[in-house]
Amino acid sequence: MTREQSTSGGTELGRFLRACRGRITPAEAGLTVGPGLRRTPGLRREELATLAGISIDYYTRLERGKETRPSPSVVDALAHALRLEEDEHEHLRSLVALAARTTPEPPAPPSRAIRPGVKLLLETLRPNPTHVVSRTNDLLAANPSGLKLLAGIEEWPNRQRNIARYVFLHPAARSLFHDWATQVRGCVARLRALAGTDPDAPDLTRLAGELLLKSPEFARLWERYDIKGHSHGRKTFHHPDVGDLTLGYQSMELEGTPGHRLITYYAEPGTADHDALVLLDLLGSQPGPHTPTASQDEPTSSST
Repeated sequence: MTREQSTSGGTELGRFLRACRGRITPAEAGLTVGPGLRRTPGLRREELATLAGISIDYYTRLERGKETRPSPSVVDALAHALRLEEDEHEHLRSLVALAARTTPEPPAPPSRAIRPGVKLLLETLRPNPTHVVSRTNDLLAANPSGLKLLAGIEEWPNRQRNIARYVFLHPAARSLFHDWATQVRGCVARLRALAGTDPDAPDLTRLAGELLLKSPEFARLWERYDIKGHSHGRKTFHHPDVGDLTLGYQSMELEGTPGHRLITYYAEPGTADHDALVLLDLLGSQPGPHTPTASQDEPTSSST
């Protein structure tokens, strides 16, 4: 990803505002649209400025990155006019805080180190597929079924294993996920949120740059600037080894880590889905040429 694509905080704030006003129609905002063709798919700048109670000139400077210190009341007014949900509102506040910084803060180097207690937790959760991912979705560690659930990812070397890379570039991913489109939107949303608050993160710039070049679907979703991810729910898989199964999932932040998350999948004991998890765990336990163990994780660099 180029410097222009990663952008400064002010430009990132402007991109987010443009994307949000492009997604809301005048009718949704309570405006009456006159006859004639509109070139803007969503709200015009002057319409949003009026709804937020600010001048058109001020809003234009804000969107172009020439104004970097809007007051909290202006931020809240824009969020209300754009009908932002709470996570989007909070992201807008983060972008404003970033834009106001006079000296850029150097990004912290990402770590792949997994604490021994977390590795033990992965084992105790078997047969439930569980893995630990970095802030950019690097697959840092997994129990046997957690690795096997992502069919074919074990064919990649450890440093290449990344869930975003997998869903866009691995040939097995589209047939594995019943709702592949929803899966990829969630992956892009997390990366887009990180790009807004830490645009120069080296782990992010390398991964996003690769996917922008290799996947038109990623590039299209990246431009949408959707930051709404999902931390829990249900997913249906069409797995080549154990057949169809529908699992609940829960994502949890691991405190005291550089953005690591633990993601676990589960099924009610005694159900066919749970039986499939037991089989998946058994298959994942069988040694193979690319089967990793927790001790094989590389602790010093990002896989991207």
